[in-house]
Amino acid sequence: MKTPVVRIFDSTEDIADHFANILFRAVVSAGTWYKASVALSGGSTPRAIYSYLASLKGNLLEWNRIHLFWGDERCVVPESPESNYRMAKESLLDHINIPESNVFRIKGEEEPQYEAERYAETVSGLLPHENHIPKFDLVMLGLGEDGHTVSIFPDNILLFHSDRLFEATENPYNGQQRITATGKLINQAAMVVFIVTGRSKAGTAASLIEKRGDWKNYPASLVQPVNGELLWLLDEEAASELGK
Repeated sequence: MKTPVVRIFDSTEDIADHFANILFRAVVSAGTWYKASVALSGGSTPRAIYSYLASLKGNLLEWNRIHLFWGDERCVVPESPESNYRMAKESLLDHINIPESNVFRIKGEEEPQYEAERYAETVSGLLPHENHIPKFDLVMLGLGEDGHTVSIFPDNILLFHSDRLFEATENPYNGQQRITATGKLINQAAMVVFIVTGRSKAGTAASLIEKRGDWKNYPASLVQPVNGELLWLLDEEAASELGK
């Protein structure tokens, strides 16, 4: 387990530019015969990241060499404004030259437990394995003010330790059904990147990064790649409580 790397940027666009370079290196590292495997995140900050990636010109990113997955999804139809897939489609997929066969969405419209199992089989069948666990090249994570990540919330933190790759769960604040990756899959990744912006998440980010306060009660504290890298990308507002 490596020590997390924390990098602070002036703006979301600077974070997006850095993330684009991480994605580029993942493609290069995957080699000629393999697709780089990337698990996307939902939320407002990723939308800005995706829009930036979609705006890139030239051959910086060879999307035909990338397989896109999702770390979690709301149990809604793909046309719903709440769909993580729809957000990524509108801000990224509709604007880049990526084969439809390279995009693997979680089908939020299906029965949750069935879909969790189906998606786990899809991921397991496409990714290389290490210690019998599928290994993503890159997992993108967000952070909630309550310390949740993907769709694992503090009141159900034990779900992170599930033996399954994906689980059906729910948002405790509104009862919405969700499907989420578990720690078994997340912590096997070659690189995990938290992207955090805004002052509202500054206290939570500081607690996690500096291991103080109630940090152990946050599901995000359990993100500890076994043999991979853990990287935090924060804007100045999200980093404003560090060192205090």
